[in-house]
Amino acid sequence: MSKRALITGITGQDGSYLAEHLLQQGYQVWGLTRGQANPRKDRVSRLIPELQFVSGDLMDQGSLVAAVDVVQPDEIYNLGAISFVPMSWQQAELVTEVNGTGVLRMLEAVRMVSGFGRSAGRDPSGQIRFYQASSSEMFGQVVESPQSELTSFHPRSPYGVAKAYGHYITQNYRESFGMYGVSGILFNHESPRRGAEFVTRKISLAVAQIKLGLQDKLALGNLDAVRDWGFAGDYVRAMHLMLSQDSPADYVIGTGRMHSVREAARIAFECVGLDWEQHVVVDPALVCPAEVETLCADCGKAREVLGWEQTVEFPELIQMMVESDLRMAGQTRDHGKLLTAASW
Repeated sequence: MSKRALITGITGQDGSYLAEHLLQQGYQVWGLTRGQANPRKDRVSRLIPELQFVSGDLMDQGSLVAAVDVVQPDEIYNLGAISFVPMSWQQAELVTEVNGTGVLRMLEAVRMVSGFGRSAGRDPSGQIRFYQASSSEMFGQVVESPQSELTSFHPRSPYGVAKAYGHYITQNYRESFGMYGVSGILFNHESPRRGAEFVTRKISLAVAQIKLGLQDKLALGNLDAVRDWGFAGDYVRAMHLMLSQDSPADYVIGTGRMHSVREAARIAFECVGLDWEQHVVVDPALVCPAEVETLCADCGKAREVLGWEQTVEFPELIQMMVESDLRMAGQTRDHGKLLTAASW
């Protein structure tokens, strides 16, 4: 009998790649969606016709219990979140409700439907396995580099604080109720499906528009900020591997190599034969209030225990994104429209 998986955040980059991966593994896959008139739901359903949907909202406990009860999943991947870090300063309370308390509500739904008792140590075999999408932003002002599962957290944004809560509450339910709950501390991961607000996609979109003469300049913030960037398609494989182990544990996932925003821009413009310095301008307004300067993953545990390895290197990732946006830019130009992230 096929395993069943329920994915929150199904309309996002990670949700779509994970759904495709699980379907290839023979799973039945449901995506949790909020509301009926959702254009992103329509896009992901066209992209992945085998995908099924169930209604639910990370801010509504009852809807989550109902969704888990209907699907009866073997695995739940909680990827749903407000994921654009700069937004968390403008809407800190909303981000906390979704990214923090939303994790608690999802765990409670699992506990209620699975019938976990109050005592710790219950055998998690045969029960729902839960994956929480933790974030490297929890490390924030890092105390060591690279960062591993043992590195302490010092988040520098409301987003990072909320993610830290979600991480710890997942750990707490694992220890308190014997639930199979794990957190993947994922470093930045990108793809052609990344939202336009994220810097890598902002760069690739702009490069495509500039190459075709549809715009002239690209405004960026801190060019010296560095991140550990990988390919989202590689990272969803790690999520599945985490829930395939005999015992639950948390893992850091990343490449172990850092690249600056400046380097990302240079590579992207080189892909289309342009000099980035002729087109990039620095806008101080785009610098975050409390910038996270350096994030770099130590994913030795994931390599040793999960056997996980990345398959896409950074230059290849940037080229993949630029080429995808060039194709879509040409199509949208022919229809007299501006290229946006919604095009995928």
